[in-house]
Amino acid sequence: MSPQPIAGRPPALERLLRTLKPHRRLVWQASSCSVLNKLFDLAPPVLIGLAVDVVVQQDTSWLASLGVTTVPGQLGVLAALSFLIWSAESLFEYLYSLLWRNLAQTVQHELRLEAYGHLQQLEMGFFEASSSGRLMAVLNDDINQLERFLDQGANEILQLITTVLAVGGAMMALSPLVAGVSFLPIPVILWGSLRFQKRLAPRYAEVRDKAGDLASRLANNLGGMLTIKSYVAEAWELERLAQDSQAYRRSNARAIQISAAFIPLIRFAILFAFLAILVIGGLQAWRGTLAIGTYSFLVYVTQRLLWPLTGLGRTLDDYQRAMASTNRVLDLLDTPIAIPGGQHPLPLEQVRGAIRFEAVTFGYAGREPLLRDFNLDIPAGSTLGIVGATGSGKSTLVKLLLRLYAIQGGDILLDGTPLQSLRLDDLRRAIGLVSQEVFLFHGSVAENIAYGSFDASPAAIARAAELAEAAAFIDALPQGYNTVVGERGQRLSGGQRQRIALARAILKNPPVLILDEATAAVDNETEAAIQRSLDLITAERTTLVIAHRLSTVRHADRIVVMDRGQIVERGCHEQLIGAEGPYANLWRVQAGLRTGEPLRL
Repeated sequence: MSPQPIAGRPPALERLLRTLKPHRRLVWQASSCSVLNKLFDLAPPVLIGLAVDVVVQQDTSWLASLGVTTVPGQLGVLAALSFLIWSAESLFEYLYSLLWRNLAQTVQHELRLEAYGHLQQLEMGFFEASSSGRLMAVLNDDINQLERFLDQGANEILQLITTVLAVGGAMMALSPLVAGVSFLPIPVILWGSLRFQKRLAPRYAEVRDKAGDLASRLANNLGGMLTIKSYVAEAWELERLAQDSQAYRRSNARAIQISAAFIPLIRFAILFAFLAILVIGGLQAWRGTLAIGTYSFLVYVTQRLLWPLTGLGRTLDDYQRAMASTNRVLDLLDTPIAIPGGQHPLPLEQVRGAIRFEAVTFGYAGREPLLRDFNLDIPAGSTLGIVGATGSGKSTLVKLLLRLYAIQGGDILLDGTPLQSLRLDDLRRAIGLVSQEVFLFHGSVAENIAYGSFDASPAAIARAAELAEAAAFIDALPQGYNTVVGERGQRLSGGQRQRIALARAILKNPPVLILDEATAAVDNETEAAIQRSLDLITAERTTLVIAHRLSTVRHADRIVVMDRGQIVERGCHEQLIGAEGPYANLWRVQAGLRTGEPLRL
């Protein structure tokens, strides 16, 4: 799932201009320099016309009427003007390049941060339904495409408009007939531009979608390389990548097929206008109704008017790519935040950790409700074990407690305050989570332990590692706490990653600690080490221990057994064993006992 287009959204250009509004001063400065550069760039044809006028008319030339009567003097004035004009043109070219590039880089930087910041505020359901590769394409490729347009395309459009207005005005003043002939192809060019633009827009939207599919495939395959290799699926995945790449190539080819036909159309329109001016203007000059210098100016400036229009195809091409990317980026920014934070602060030192689920109803999107009128009371400072079959709703309780999903009914309270009224960052600071799927970032062991507690001292990091029984294996690593763990911690074993995650939670020192299948994928030795750690760190802390291994929860103050979103048993280990219910059956299975065989506590 990628960011979905918003119904009734305004045009992409209007959305882009709104984005640029905070930088309007820089936009005006860059635009002014682009216009001035083009005006000075259009001055040489005037100088050529004046030079021809000087040579032909001599002491009766236009410059002579200003008081410079000698030909050498007039040529000297033209030389000085040429120097000034070329210098000004070069200066404003430097300035517009600098300003447009600064604007492009600034907008790129701010838009990427804004998009990523918004992305982090979206609920987990969005990420579970979205492709990380497509999101990466939006955050990287689409924003870069927009940056390239602001860097070059915006300047090209402004200079093209300046050329048409300035040259067109000058030609109308000098020779309305020649100007009228020159303007004949412009309606054809504009009509063709609009037609091509209309046909290109959906093609480039499709190109960006195919680019997202390709990025998604690459991201998934790079993340699943172990599975690909172990199942000898390299050829299969290469073929699937080839199909996605070919789809991207075909969508690009369809867009290119249209855009490539644009320039030949413009060339023929320009050729018609140029030939007409060459003949009509030449006849006027031959008859003496048009000055030779003016004719020279008109012939030369016609190319300056019409030839830049050949670049209109490429400019429109860049424009449509940029607008397709703009829509994708801004659609992401327009994705509503389903779980807004409350306004009530939650000072960490005041959190006792009493948790209550009151008549909670919740279901994942597109599914039947998993929890219906669910009730659970967890006293502050107690340890609760939660067990049950896969899909019974154990991990869902954790996600709701962290407000990763929004409940559909009821209330979840922390120390008597509904979670939705609490500030999200305060709530999540009060909860430490160690899950089965440990995620370590590419960096050192110390950086991963201190993640979320970024100002922690080395001594505090080492103490947390000791409590998690991770210090011994960390000291044995090549660089100790400075050892780089690799992407996702791939240079460490599963048990080592689990203990680093536990040390991270210990360093956070939250009033509420959640262990979600924290020992499910570790060996017996690691489980025993983690269990010893838990005996120390769960004291005077509200702790939720979700486990398949009942040995992990047997010493909990209370245990609840869940089935299909409901609590079917509750009590301490001894009470549940004696009840001979679902918990006792699970214990019997894990102990390797036959049905009906006496249980040992």
